This record gives sequence, C-alpha cells and structure tokens, in this order.
Amino acid sequence: MMIPATIPTPAERRIAIHVAPAAERSIRGGHPWVFENSIQKQSFAGRPGDLAVLFDRKHRFLAVGLYDPTSSIRVRILQAGKQAAIDAAWLQERLAASAAIRRPLRHTDTTGYRLVHGENDGLPGLVIDRYDETYVIKLYTPAWIPWLANVIGGLTAVTQPARIILRLSRALQRQEEWLYGRQDGQTLLGDPPAAPILFRENGLTFEADVLRGQKTGFFLDQRDNRARVEELAEGKSVLNVFAYTGGFSVYAARGGAVRVTSLDISPGALAAAKRNFAHNRADPQVAACRHKIWSGDAFEGLAEMAVQGRMFDMVILDPPSFAKKQAEVEKALAAYGRLVKLALGVLNAEGILVAASCSSRVSSDEFFRTVHQTARLARRPLREIERTSHPLDHPISYPEGAYLKCLFAAAP
Repeated sequence: MMIPATIPTPAERRIAIHVAPAAERSIRGGHPWVFENSIQKQSFAGRPGDLAVLFDRKHRFLAVGLYDPTSSIRVRILQAGKQAAIDAAWLQERLAASAAIRRPLRHTDTTGYRLVHGENDGLPGLVIDRYDETYVIKLYTPAWIPWLANVIGGLTAVTQPARIILRLSRALQRQEEWLYGRQDGQTLLGDPPAAPILFRENGLTFEADVLRGQKTGFFLDQRDNRARVEELAEGKSVLNVFAYTGGFSVYAARGGAVRVTSLDISPGALAAAKRNFAHNRADPQVAACRHKIWSGDAFEGLAEMAVQGRMFDMVILDPPSFAKKQAEVEKALAAYGRLVKLALGVLNAEGILVAASCSSRVSSDEFFRTVHQTARLARRPLREIERTSHPLDHPISYPEGAYLKCLFAAAP
C-alpha cells in the first residue's frame, strides 16, 4: 500500500454533538446527513475524519458519523440507532455487505459495476467502482482521507484487487490542506495502469479511463437501460446523443441496429467509442453495424441533422446533470424540453425515444411530465413503453439518493 504515515489518524476522542429536534427526526428516519445549522451544541472543534457522536435533547445516543468542518454537511452518518465501534473490522463488514448485494451480477458476465454507492450503502461520501481487477475509490469529502488505509485494507480482504486507484471530486481536489499529498488519479495499490482498463458488461467488452475519465471512467448506472436499448434496436437506425464512450451505441449494435451514430462534444470520448466497437467486433451483429461519429454540441448537432434531413428510428438522450442545485431546476427542465423537441425532429414516425436524466434535483414526476408535455406540443404524443430507475448496484436508501430516471416511449 502507498499510504504514507503523514496522513493523521482520526482523533481517539470523539466529538459529542447535540442536534436540533428536526435533525433527531431525520436521523431516526434514516437520513445520512447532519447539517451545520442542525447542531445545537458541540464538545470541541474537530478535523475532517474525526468521529462525531450525535445525541438527542435528552442526551440519548442517536448515531455516530464522520465529521467534516469544511462542509455544510457537517456529519455523515455511519451507524445509527445502536452504538458500534467504528474501526477496520466494522468497515470490512460494511464492504462485505455491499459486495453481497452485487453477487447476482456474477451470473451476467459482468466485471464492471459499483461496489459501494456512498450513502445508499451506509458509507456516505465514498464510492467504489470495480473494473475487472482494478477498483476505483472516489471520495467526496476529506473526512475519508484519514480512513483510507482502513478502506484499502477492507477492500483488499473482501475483493482481492490487483490495483486500487484514487479519484477525488472536483471540490475535494481544491482542499489540498486536508489531502496530505493525495491526488486525483493516484495509484494506491498495484502498478499504475499503462492503458485504459478493459472490463465486461453483460458479455460486452468496454474500456474505462480510470485515471482521467468522467466519474470513475464509465457510466455504470446505465447498464440496465443499455440492455433495454439492445432489446429494442433490431433493424433500426439509432442516434446516441451525449454518447460519451459509446455504451448505448455498442449495445444497440449487438441488438441488431443497422446503423448507429454517436454524437458527443468530446473527440477523446468518441475515439474511445470507436475502440469499444473494435473491442466487440467478434460479435457478428456489432461487426455488421455501420457506426458513425458526430463530434459537436448536442443541441447544435440535433438541429443540424434535422436541417440535413437525417432521420432515425431510435434516439437516445443521456445528458449530464443539468441541475447541480435547486435554483437550477427550472433551467434544467427547459433544457430537457429543448432536447426532446430537437430529438423528435430527427425521429421517424413510430420511432422510439429514450430520454434519461441523472439530475437528483429534478424529480421523476417533473422530468417525465416535461418530456410528455414537449411531445404533445410537438404533436407527437408519446406512448410509453417503460419507465426505469436505479440498477441493483446503485440502490436508494434516502430521498436525495434517487437521481436516475429513464423513459422508453414510441412517438407517432
């Protein structure tokens, strides 16, 4: 392991915190966060990663969690309801429980999936993704830095990884004071990768740039939706908007699509999409599919395709999050509406629209209503095929944890 001794260990003395009545109810209801303005009394100021014990107004134990003085989310809860020793053994047990939930994926020829989904697996601010024998730890709070050695030890005991990579959220990368030399893309165990990591997903081979790629290198949460696209793609021409590295595109090809166009603004992502097709050329359906790339802005590209009369039997919209905060929701819904209108402009009659949102601030009801309203105004009312949510490896345990929603629908 490459964790230097310069990283301080959490303080042995725990911070005692008394919270407001509303926070008491929230904690008892299973919410994983305690906000700064919910704290009524605190025994002493701590550092990121110190353990905080939460009490109610009658001095009864509520929970224990990781303290983070740098965030408005002041405590991320690890254990609620009954007391427990938060140590290496506790952490290993929690990792083993997360691994058990993903066990069914072993039977699907899949070696790429989310092993730990942060708050939803009881480890708030911590994500661990598997790419074959390479595991990527992504941190969203400096509170996990003092616990890195324990995380690596537990992960090694549960999964026997060949390599562990550290990724840091953009916000965390700016908090150098609390990183103690840790860097985004650092190899914590094994040899640094010399090339993108190859992994399997439902029998297909994909690559992930675990050092610099978006998220941890691939959008693992769309696995089930990609499989649904495959089921619907036979004989169709398909446009994959915000294609990134071509996940939906390759699935559509294996499903029998005659041609697939991947549209993305990133030339690097589109180059990876080409390679992902090459990785799967042994499949006759993938080999037979004509794959084209279109480099450019999604909105502009859709408009240009409509002007040129380029039409498709299936259009897939999988944009990035348009709403990072509540104030951006209205603007995000307008952007979704624009996208749907543009997509319908290049969708053949009785074509299939696949529209997804990963904005947690935008509710499912708001998103689906916007898609349908836009289609009705375009005089192409949608006939729903299916609505989907989170896959097995992205469980939901609290309201804010639900971010992914996807609509499959036919347009007249």
